[in-house]
Amino acid sequence: MKFGPVPLERAEGACLAHAVHVGGRRIAKGKRLDAADIADARAAGLSELVVAALESGDLHEDSAAAMLAVASAGSGLTAQPPAHGRANIIADAAGLLVVDVAAVDAVNAHDEGVTLGTLAPFAPAAQGEIVATVKIIPFAIPEALVQSAAASAEGVLRLAPFGSLRAAFIQTTLPGTPAKLLAKTAEVTEARCAALGLAAWREMRCAHTADALADVLAETADADLVLISGASAISDRRDVIPAAIERAGGGVLRLGMPVDPGNLLCLARIGTRPVIGLPGCARSPRRNGFDWVLERLWAGLDVTGTDIARMGAGGLLADVPRPEPRPKPAAGGPVGAIVLAGGRSVRMGANKLLADLGGKPVLAHVLGALRAAGLPAIVVTGHAEAEIAATAAQFGFPSVHAARYAEGLSRSLAAGIAAAPADWSAALVLLGDMPGVTAEHIETLAAAAGAGRIAVPVHDGKRGNPVAWGRRYFTRLRGIDGDVGGKALLAEFADDIVEVPLESDAIFMDVDTPEALAAARSRYI
Repeated sequence: MKFGPVPLERAEGACLAHAVHVGGRRIAKGKRLDAADIADARAAGLSELVVAALESGDLHEDSAAAMLAVASAGSGLTAQPPAHGRANIIADAAGLLVVDVAAVDAVNAHDEGVTLGTLAPFAPAAQGEIVATVKIIPFAIPEALVQSAAASAEGVLRLAPFGSLRAAFIQTTLPGTPAKLLAKTAEVTEARCAALGLAAWREMRCAHTADALADVLAETADADLVLISGASAISDRRDVIPAAIERAGGGVLRLGMPVDPGNLLCLARIGTRPVIGLPGCARSPRRNGFDWVLERLWAGLDVTGTDIARMGAGGLLADVPRPEPRPKPAAGGPVGAIVLAGGRSVRMGANKLLADLGGKPVLAHVLGALRAAGLPAIVVTGHAEAEIAATAAQFGFPSVHAARYAEGLSRSLAAGIAAAPADWSAALVLLGDMPGVTAEHIETLAAAAGAGRIAVPVHDGKRGNPVAWGRRYFTRLRGIDGDVGGKALLAEFADDIVEVPLESDAIFMDVDTPEALAAARSRYI
């Protein structure tokens, strides 16, 4: 190919290298110049144009792109018509892109003018989604070079379409396992499977023991795939879920994976049926290592322990917001408290935190307990900012204003977390309208959170407030949206929760309505 400026009389038939405006119109880059183009250029006062002229043995960029794309598109994929030296390859159905990485490298090693780019190996793709693109860099390229690259591209890509599987889902339970957690986990897991193509769904529950789980596993012979969500995380091959799989006649292929979130996944088989022990993060719909394994199995691809061991490169999921590094919270740092006191008290009809309860505001009871417990604290204001801040100051606590408090509880939480001092190892998130929470409750929860985990109070098998969060969760807490607090994350970090039994139902009681205030007055005055 010849490239460069040529006189107008020699430009016809060549490809225009750079767009030009002539005679009130634009001649686009790459256009094969015809007589009208040359006439308009001459009328516009031009004497030459920068062009690319094909020589003998050259292939136009579009023809070259089409040849390489057709060669690269294996089963389940279609090469689209080329334009401007580019040809996209799309998925014919929903599935996983299977890539021969070495072959892609070989194609791209032919010449800098030949490029083939793909989605990551085993990336999920929707029907019609672009999974790869061929781009020829120059306007023309030797045909022999393209033929050689196309030969290297044969079989480089294919689509493994998602099938329609029957899934059995087992949840194990311990005394006090919240029914809401089980329901939410089932909902999230079924939705995951349904998105891939669910032929049948069967949910079962049993006690968190190896014998009970083995008995239930014996009832799953009609399933193509068995998923197990344990009441507690799998920490050893002798733990409940691996032991139950072996008692049911199966074998564990791999415990643990180099993907975060998703480390605590167990891959096993009972006969030919894959069995997955879910990591705790699978309770959340956020993408994690469980998705990587589930999608491959749903696409009919075998997954072995060696396959999982090779998932480390790229296994730190950058698209998943994550807490700060896990190894240690701030060594010896204090546990502080964030008091959410910015609400509008819509159901009360007046600011509930300033309502009288035994001669002092409701908020004063909470702040008094904090001061007695000796925790540093930040009070988050919103509605009635001046009055709430003044009450906080009476107890020696600073306040921070949540400018967007009207958008919901999450905005107040984000403001409080953002204001937390750098040396706090954890934060107890406390609602300002819970006057029954005592200094003893606060001290107990703060001690449990000192290990950097999530401390949740429990009474009679039910979880309540306040909840203490290790510093490594602060980033995620700041990212919550809507009129919800930190409880929205508990399912995601189920394996990190420490349940703290408290002999008081005060962890359930807040003052949201006139009736609740009357009940508090009768109880606490």
